[in-house]
Amino acid sequence: MPQIKPEAESFTSIKVVGVGGGGLNAIDHMIDAGLKGVEFIAVNTDAQDLHYCKANEKIHIGKNATRGLGAGMDPELGRQAAEESKEELARMLDGADMVFITGGKGGGTCTGAAPFIAELARSLGALTIAVVTKPFSFEGSQRAQIALEGIEDLKGNVDSLIVIHNDRVLNIIDRNTTLNKAFSIVDNILLQAVQGISDLITLPGIINVDFADVRAIMKNSGAALIGVGEASGDDRAVEAAKMAINSPLVEMSINGARRLLFSISGGSDISMSEINKAAEVITTSIDPDAKIIFGAFNDDKIKQGVLKITIIATGFDREIISDNKIREVREIYKINDDKNDFNSIKKILKDEDNIKGNEKANNFIEEDIDLEADILEGNFEINYNNKNKKSNLSKNNSLSDNEENEDELSIPTFIRNKMKRK
Repeated sequence: MPQIKPEAESFTSIKVVGVGGGGLNAIDHMIDAGLKGVEFIAVNTDAQDLHYCKANEKIHIGKNATRGLGAGMDPELGRQAAEESKEELARMLDGADMVFITGGKGGGTCTGAAPFIAELARSLGALTIAVVTKPFSFEGSQRAQIALEGIEDLKGNVDSLIVIHNDRVLNIIDRNTTLNKAFSIVDNILLQAVQGISDLITLPGIINVDFADVRAIMKNSGAALIGVGEASGDDRAVEAAKMAINSPLVEMSINGARRLLFSISGGSDISMSEINKAAEVITTSIDPDAKIIFGAFNDDKIKQGVLKITIIATGFDREIISDNKIREVREIYKINDDKNDFNSIKKILKDEDNIKGNEKANNFIEEDIDLEADILEGNFEINYNNKNKKSNLSKNNSLSDNEENEDELSIPTFIRNKMKRK
């Protein structure tokens, strides 16, 4: 019987580009962890460091610019090195549907070369996602400033940006943790971000998520949230969902997201009730008109009895409100903290300031909020430019009964629609 071949390949080409020393360490960690379905590309100015990297594909950029040495915390030299090797980079990136760029900001190579590589990848038609780190505080203020400038430069050249603060690792380790272990934890977070997205595309599912779904959520999205949670036991769905949106490294919530993709994976015992419970936890605080894509998978790699939830949230506009302001509004208006009713809080702020553009609103939303694409598994860092302005909230206002007593979610429509198509 003749073999029937498809007219086009059905898989998605995903390439992970590690840039600079930190980027090479990250992809070595991914290779050691057994990440499948992606192609690894190591890019560095340092020839010796590149030699020891485990990636099959390696590009020594800037042979003339740096003569085989590093970029010495000089981003301009890092960019020149990438520009010198543009043709080789383009050949390696060509044909990719999705390109991840990972590395540590603050050094010369990643800080300078990553934005150029991202711009090149996008020009070749790839969905381009950067997952980068900020340096530890003990690495000095100069490196921190270089990192900030590099992240700002990167923002305009990627579809989606995830930034990880190395300092936040200090919140989850004990005093005896070694430096190598601390950096390993950072590399593992980078792994989770890349694997969390790539697995959605490469793993077959009960309710499939494909590259088109991921692209719909992450294309031209700017700041992104990626979270992963795993739990077992009777309440595993709720616990895994809470872990995905409330990592110990996360300072901010997913409030106001306008695009959401979430998936549930585990054994064949995943129940409809568990899916519904997880959806309730995850969707409570996102924009009521958010675009939601859902997937469900059986994954043999997950231990028996464990349920895993992955979320990707994007579409955060300038009306994102910090957790401090949310707590302030809850206290003034006596809003139940457990309800986490972000949309009611947002409505209060808008109503109080008489629709958009009122100057008083600047205390909480829009102009006073400098939204920095600074995410760790979905975390924003929001800086208030004018900290001396006083709140314009009126203590006489209160939520209506309808707003305080919302109905419980039934099986979400987007899940029902997916199930009907099967």
